[in-house]
Amino acid sequence: MENSFFLQAIIYLAAAVICVPIAKKIGLSSILGYLFSGIIIGPFVLGFIGSEGQDLMHFAEFGVVMMLFLIGLELDPYKFWKMRRFILGMGSLQVGITSLVLFICSSIIFDWNWQTALTISLALSLSSTAIVLQTLKEKGMLQTSVGRSSFAVLLFQDIAVIPILAIIPLLVSSSNIIPDEDLHHSLISNLDGWLQTLIVTGVIAAIYFGGKYIIVPLLHIVAKTRLQELFTASALLLVLGVSYLMQVVGLSPALGAFMAGVVLANSEFRHELEGDIAPFKGLLLGLFFIGVGASINFRLIIENPAFILIFGFILTMIKFFVFLGIGKLYNKKIDQNFIFSIGLSQAGEFGFVIMSFSMELNMIPNMLANQIMAIIAISMISTPFLLLINERLIDPYFGVKEKETNTYDEINEHNEVIIAGFGNFGSTIGRLLKTNKIPATILDLDSDRVDSLRKMGFKVYYGDATRLELLKAAGCENAKLFIAAIDNPTVNLIVIEMLKKHFPHLKILARARNRNDAFEIIDMGIENIYRENLYSAVHLGIDALVYLGHRRYSATRQGQRFIKYDEDAIFRLAKKRHDKKAFMISAMEEIEMQEQLFKSDLLNPMGPDDHAWDSENLKKDTSA
Repeated sequence: MENSFFLQAIIYLAAAVICVPIAKKIGLSSILGYLFSGIIIGPFVLGFIGSEGQDLMHFAEFGVVMMLFLIGLELDPYKFWKMRRFILGMGSLQVGITSLVLFICSSIIFDWNWQTALTISLALSLSSTAIVLQTLKEKGMLQTSVGRSSFAVLLFQDIAVIPILAIIPLLVSSSNIIPDEDLHHSLISNLDGWLQTLIVTGVIAAIYFGGKYIIVPLLHIVAKTRLQELFTASALLLVLGVSYLMQVVGLSPALGAFMAGVVLANSEFRHELEGDIAPFKGLLLGLFFIGVGASINFRLIIENPAFILIFGFILTMIKFFVFLGIGKLYNKKIDQNFIFSIGLSQAGEFGFVIMSFSMELNMIPNMLANQIMAIIAISMISTPFLLLINERLIDPYFGVKEKETNTYDEINEHNEVIIAGFGNFGSTIGRLLKTNKIPATILDLDSDRVDSLRKMGFKVYYGDATRLELLKAAGCENAKLFIAAIDNPTVNLIVIEMLKKHFPHLKILARARNRNDAFEIIDMGIENIYRENLYSAVHLGIDALVYLGHRRYSATRQGQRFIKYDEDAIFRLAKKRHDKKAFMISAMEEIEMQEQLFKSDLLNPMGPDDHAWDSENLKKDTSA
């Protein structure tokens, strides 16, 4: 059908638009929404897309290709070197130990030859970069100890795929006799193993050096045309071209995209490419997850449920305990370690890549490869549920026990000021108070950050500010001021709600990430709201006015008036935000009124203060 492509695209997007909001509404991650939408519209439920899973992965494959291009693009050598202890240490330990344990178990339990067992073990040792990073991002944990450790392990795994795919052809031997009907042919599948490995290594090297010395100079030429769409098209041509060449010689197109990203990671075009492709990243990842959900072969699961479910359970437990041991070795607290271990306990998208490559080389029969891919998909689906179980059932009983013994008994001071959340935002407030000799009781949930801050001289207490017991132990009943500065806006709202309920006398100063967060806090009756970007943006605007010829005093006064007006306006707009039409009209009226007020201010004659503020010393003082 001529319209089949558009029809399937509409079905994909409609399923996502319906299922993802439902998943978010009931407290699940967006990933589960995408996965379930894929299952529902897939060939084994409603059958809207795909024919036995053969054509539906064409949609998902492009999502994987673009995702891995962005991962390669983010492979900054400076960041890699800075995190080398975690990347090389934690990453190599995890891949090595997991592969070894899986290899021994599969060799003993199943009647597989050692080449098949090793290939499957290597494929299953890798975790899902897409699921882990997306989940951590949604939970606001990318910048925490768990986020940094997870990123380090995932980065090592992404890099490890290259030598794994280079080694696999060496495992091919005459003993791997597979029936002709199960064979997947490529240009290198009939060559000797050593020659296949040589070709794999040569192609990867050619892509890297060719990209560095040919593609990047070509991008310079394209960039000089100053046509943004041509530049983006050139980058996409590079990605798709390299991916296609990799596929022609029997390698994974996803690996080609990753290599293309690595080639451009050190170029001056890196940030521009990220900016061009970033708007599509979320949609493409969603597309990938829909494809994974739709590709689960439920017929295989029904035919042999014991093998797939038990194997999947054993895989998850093996990886969980391996990660748990590594986290313990790197001195992670128990609650941090549980999130780290559960979050990375699944198999990943590179498992699909390695399985497909192995079938291309005639190493693994279709039936077994499809069973392994079903296990990979099920383990990926289970991860958000396992994290939810940990958050609701395990952490309150195990993680909090440690928090209580390490936190409540240690809080031996009751100050007038309490700060919850001591990241970049909260620590700035804390340093300002400290320099003015004002003591504050500081609470933070990132155990590694607490340890670091204590070494720097801050008396920070480890604990979950959403727990009433901790708030009482911190002295909320007698304190005067509570500063809610937690990084995660949702957690910040929970804390504010608890304070309003149990400590109504307490004055609350609340951090808001943006206007929407501010609206939520206003609904709780909080008057003192501080948006992250407002003050720094106004400060920059003041400097811009000065550089354009305005007097420093006038520009500073304008900035202060802008902040005051905007803070008042947000309370007026909050009442109308649920009516989109009324909100838009009110917002336009506020902007027009603000412009009129500022225009009248600019027309006023300048006084002596306007000129006095232009002295260099005062400029420095006001901008310091």
